[in-house]
Amino acid sequence: MDDFFETGLGIGLIIAAQSLLVIGFVMISLLFLVYGDRKVWAAVQMRRGPNVVGVFGLLQSVADALKYVVKEVVIPAGADRAVFMLAPMTSFVLAMIAWAVIPFSDNWVLADINVAILYVFAVSSLEVYGVIMGGWASNSKYPFLGSLRSAAQMISYEVSIGFIIVGVIISTGSLNFGDIVRAQDGDWGLFNWYWLPHLPMVALFFISTLAETNRPPFDLPEAESELVAGYQVEYSSTPFLLFMAGEYIAIFLMCALISLMFFGGWLSPIPFLPDSPLWMVAKMAFFFFLFAMVKAIVPRYRYDQLMRLGWKVFLPLSLAWVAIVAFLAQYQVLGGFWARWTVMGG
Repeated sequence: MDDFFETGLGIGLIIAAQSLLVIGFVMISLLFLVYGDRKVWAAVQMRRGPNVVGVFGLLQSVADALKYVVKEVVIPAGADRAVFMLAPMTSFVLAMIAWAVIPFSDNWVLADINVAILYVFAVSSLEVYGVIMGGWASNSKYPFLGSLRSAAQMISYEVSIGFIIVGVIISTGSLNFGDIVRAQDGDWGLFNWYWLPHLPMVALFFISTLAETNRPPFDLPEAESELVAGYQVEYSSTPFLLFMAGEYIAIFLMCALISLMFFGGWLSPIPFLPDSPLWMVAKMAFFFFLFAMVKAIVPRYRYDQLMRLGWKVFLPLSLAWVAIVAFLAQYQVLGGFWARWTVMGG
């Protein structure tokens, strides 16, 4: 049996099983993310939220998914049918394949590549094409306007996200997520994590991920009061479900990135407790809770405010932080507090 798993077919089966495991984790998490998002929003507004289907309403997301699947797919008469159907599939697939390089423990990763951050950044940048395709193929000015808004917004905040990531890369000397987490390991628990040396950028990164994933208060591409649901206005049934699933998967991915780059990934916050993948999942769940709270309590920005914040505030600050971290790491200020590559033997 061991010889079989060393053959090409055996290795292929192992990779397929691992891929299905990651997909299963993400899809099951998706059901609870939607449920949790609605529960948090309801609690802030002093409502009950989902509470009928299943125990405590836990199966409400399953019922909603089934409703979308069995409904008729309606395609506008003047739409480009091929591109119209390809757009939601593109958004969903790109959001899913980014999880291939996300580690949950030292050896719990589907593809442990040396350029993992570059891979995630490239894949997440491509997600804007699904939005543009959906808006253009709908053959309507409202979806098209919404898709253009989304493209401008996502590209704007990807720039600041990229510079913030560069600061983490300078401190670590590696593009590998495993190396980034191991560089945060130490005897001081959570005080060894990157949130402390990179503290100014943690808030900027979190806000930028809100804009990158079109979450409130930056949900201008699909603002119901302005664009009647933006690029999704002509979509219903399963295509709309794929768009929504892709958006939530991208949000959960951003929660994973925050956990890995600033909060130690699978490392225990308390030194005497063992490291575990459960820490990673708990941190991701906590940051999704913050996403849900922001959605519930922060009013929506105007579009000019959104773009001004990205280009005139976040971009200069993140660019300046790259220069500051480069200086602090090069001259090993505070004993190499910003130069963890010395600890790793780089």
